Amino acid sequence: MGDEGSKSPHGRGMFTSMARRLPRVLKWLVIMGVIGFVLLQIAPVKWLGIPTQDIGTNPPERFKFDGPPEVEAVMRRACFDCHTNETRWPLYARIAPGSWLMARDVHNGRNHLNLSKWGDTDEDERQTDRENAWEQIESGAMPPWFYVLPMHPDAKLSAADKATLKSYFLAKSEKNKSEKNKSDQDKPATDKPDKDDKSEPNTKK
Repeated sequence: MGDEGSKSPHGRGMFTSMARRLPRVLKWLVIMGVIGFVLLQIAPVKWLGIPTQDIGTNPPERFKFDGPPEVEAVMRRACFDCHTNETRWPLYARIAPGSWLMARDVHNGRNHLNLSKWGDTDEDERQTDRENAWEQIESGAMPPWFYVLPMHPDAKLSAADKATLKSYFLAKSEKNKSEKNKSDQDKPATDKPDKDDKSEPNTKK
């Protein structure tokens, strides 16, 4: 009992000392966190290849989407943010480091396929883009998982969504194939010369 009593004041003293120092430690942690946050916002990460100049920007080019409303609805929530000039830039997309990630994804997405610039291409190029887009969706590469989770869960494509997109992306391709097959069938058979039929040369003088 005597020993425990003699140790008790010392233990209480250590606890009291730590309790007094804790607010000071927390204060410095908060200050360091604020300084670090500010430095992130002004860091020249453009030199690292991050296109910070694209943050919050939407170029003026537009192309009126030529698909049915149900297709456009799916593409607006799953594709338009990275593959058009109609990107939605939420608040977190303007604050580093989230802004760096979204700027990179939008920059790369627009460079790969920008639906807003379809007005500068012909129908054959647009159809090639549609078929390539479907290949990416069918393989599961698009939309990428890091876009879907955790910020855009509504961009996840269901089986019904994929069927809707497939009907649009491949409709003209299937139609063109069908028309080509029909055209080939309608072509009249051409008479080929008989290899065994050797006409005698004209020997008249």
